[in-house]
Amino acid sequence: MKAVATNRKARRNYQVAETCEAGIELKGNEVKSLRAKGCSLEESFARIEGEQAFLYNMHISEFEKSCSFKPKPKRIRKLLLHKKEIKRLLGITAQRGLTLIPLKVYFNVRGFAKVELGLAKGRKIYDKRRKLKEKAIQKDSQAALKKYRVKI
Repeated sequence: MKAVATNRKARRNYQVAETCEAGIELKGNEVKSLRAKGCSLEESFARIEGEQAFLYNMHISEFEKSCSFKPKPKRIRKLLLHKKEIKRLLGITAQRGLTLIPLKVYFNVRGFAKVELGLAKGRKIYDKRRKLKEKAIQKDSQAALKKYRVKI
């Protein structure tokens, strides 16, 4: 499973609590465009409305070689989830104030387009700084250990 597109800023700006997989309802030549990696997840999010889940602001570029039907690149796309999953996600997002963020888009083994959704909570600026500081300390300690290791 190779990722078509990943949301790099998601793990930095949000603290992801749990992930789930959902299908995407695509129209026209969007599948061909996805296979050509013409997709962007920047500033995209998912929302549950009623008993359906939708994906907003996901940009799938138009397929160049198509001539007839060309859907809008940033149209709202329906997510394919079971009813139980939708109800569970609706309850969690309503109670805890979490957000549904797409983490990556990929094709599964059977060739279906899937999106990995993460239940996430936004990070504050001081949380981001603390995480960067911890990462720098970890890197320095690994470098110090590597310097003093003895080869046998």
